[in-house]
Amino acid sequence: MAERVRAAVVQVLAGDDAPRNIARAGELVQAAAVAGAGVIVLPERWNWWGPADRRREGVEALDGPALTAARGWARELGVALVAGSVLIGGGRDGRAYNTSVLIAPDGRDVALYRKVHLFDVTVEGHEFRESDFVEPGEALAVGEAGGLRIGLSVCYDLRFPELYRGLVDARATALAVPAYFTERTGEAHWEPLLRARAIEDQCFVLAAGQCGRHGTPDAAWGHSMIVDPWGRVLAEVAAGEGFAAADLDLAEQRRIRASLPALRHRRLPT
Repeated sequence: MAERVRAAVVQVLAGDDAPRNIARAGELVQAAAVAGAGVIVLPERWNWWGPADRRREGVEALDGPALTAARGWARELGVALVAGSVLIGGGRDGRAYNTSVLIAPDGRDVALYRKVHLFDVTVEGHEFRESDFVEPGEALAVGEAGGLRIGLSVCYDLRFPELYRGLVDARATALAVPAYFTERTGEAHWEPLLRARAIEDQCFVLAAGQCGRHGTPDAAWGHSMIVDPWGRVLAEVAAGEGFAAADLDLAEQRRIRASLPALRHRRLPT
């Protein structure tokens, strides 16, 4: 197994034009691959974002245009791709699953995750009720691709450390966090939460976010970043669309886990 893996996180500003969104994501995935990335992570709902009364336009099947395109990019570029998240139909009462798929370099689906924690909150007077149109998932998902064992999560999951501890118990070495953090919560919490998950789980964190205003009240924070197991930010997309790449030192991760064996010291007091 390689001692270093080059990874990238892609940041986009998705709108209500799905073909445009998919094409733009493909351009950035290709650019990241040209820069040497063998593992690439896309943001949450990168294929479509628009007004609540039109969100059904962003729902597709597992063999729909967004994930079909993502599998093609992985295969053509020879990269492992976390296809961010896409709304996939099939939930109760017409709801969809906010679904992340890990795709191997040969285009195969390696792992599939349905977002567990749904964003039902009020931020600065603006109410978000993800559960109105999303069915929560029930299971963790971890898969091996591109030299990493990647644990999958989506956005609001970041606030629930027990989910990531479950991924580490399943031997994850990297944690993927495709997201759409709002400006308000992102400015205060995005980086501290990412660094905390990296430090406490001694994992690389690959966090790909959306950015900017999408014609809706909830502007996205952006600041996609890669964090190492010591909590250091290795690379970041500060603003606008683009990607950030960094080399992940797996030997250093093993040294950190051996010299500060917090994962082995875990105890559950009764």
